[in-house]
Amino acid sequence: MFLTVLVLFILDIAALYGRKQIKGSREMVEKLSNGAENIIRVILKNEYSFPVFVELVDELPVQFQKRDFLEEIRLSGAGNSSAKAYTKTIEYIVVPTERGEYTFGNLNCFVSTSLKLVKRKFIFNGEQLAKVYPSIIEMKKYDFLAMDNRLQSIGLKKIRRIGHTMEFEQIKEYVPGDDVRTINWKATAKQAQLMVNQYQDEKSQPIYTFIDTSRVMKMPFEGLKLVDYAINSTLAFANIALKKNDKVGMLTYAHTVGNYLKAARRTSHLSLMLETLYNINTKHLDSDLGLLYGHINRKITQRSLLIMFTNFEHISAMRRQLPYLKAISKRHVLVVVFFENTELRQLIESNPSTIGDVYDQTIANQFAMDKQLIAKELNQYGIQTVLTPPAKLTVNTINKYLEIKARGLL
Repeated sequence: MFLTVLVLFILDIAALYGRKQIKGSREMVEKLSNGAENIIRVILKNEYSFPVFVELVDELPVQFQKRDFLEEIRLSGAGNSSAKAYTKTIEYIVVPTERGEYTFGNLNCFVSTSLKLVKRKFIFNGEQLAKVYPSIIEMKKYDFLAMDNRLQSIGLKKIRRIGHTMEFEQIKEYVPGDDVRTINWKATAKQAQLMVNQYQDEKSQPIYTFIDTSRVMKMPFEGLKLVDYAINSTLAFANIALKKNDKVGMLTYAHTVGNYLKAARRTSHLSLMLETLYNINTKHLDSDLGLLYGHINRKITQRSLLIMFTNFEHISAMRRQLPYLKAISKRHVLVVVFFENTELRQLIESNPSTIGDVYDQTIANQFAMDKQLIAKELNQYGIQTVLTPPAKLTVNTINKYLEIKARGLL
């Protein structure tokens, strides 16, 4: 029995350590999307003429905190066919929760025959760097739906247009149904028939997104910080606005004014925004809206739509910033976007069983009520507001943009 096992052991070694071998590679997109499912592909090629069993161990980046990655695969042999190797693709999904650089380690393959007496180790790729950017997947998703005219399927509203804009397009003949208020009497006299002015949507309007990077945006919801939700929403919203021929810019602020991009309509501007937002992190200090107000007065002279992503947990925090918000809204259309605390819903909807539970539920209800009062008070001063759960931020922001465009407020 010992000799038999020894012979099999030697045959197993000879089979695995011959000229044939396993080849592998890891494939992924150049830019991974933060907070989205990203597909990683591993391609294995079996050059052996017989089937083998492979234990695949991929060394994932430290940010994922996953040290038990293991895939067991059976690869058929190349055989005597004309194919030099049998190829198989394995896919798995990673969901980054932080922006930055991720380093994938070695791609380890432990190969054995059907005898499974010996394992041969193959190492591929070595270190491979991947950059995690704001969610490109989400941005492209809304871009596709916008072109496909299916925005309602994801919650975007079809806003009824109120009145018409005043950007002249052409003079045309009157047909029943045209607005009689647009009749051009001079052209009518020249042509001896009714002529009307035709208008189009105003284009190239400047739109800026302001991203608060102070400590209030550090709070995590479902694995992502509020600032990451704001960054993802900024890209998706900017993509839609550019498709509608508006000019898009951005600014980050905390206790100082950070990155600033002047509004532009170039297609390449979106890539520039992506690179700018790539390494933005939250600060540990409160935001200074007085400094922001001075920067707006110096840099943004044309009346613009300003969408400010921030967060207020208490009404007193909003009132400290209210004088600056009112001053900004006098010259521009200001939309303040802040977040519902969705972690409190379960506590608010639960049935309390002790006095302590009643106390906790009362405090949670007070926090939720403060959010509603903040939105109501801002609206009283003519400041547009969006109070939204983090997961619905992009849809609700685009809805507000479409509403403002339809109402001609800008």
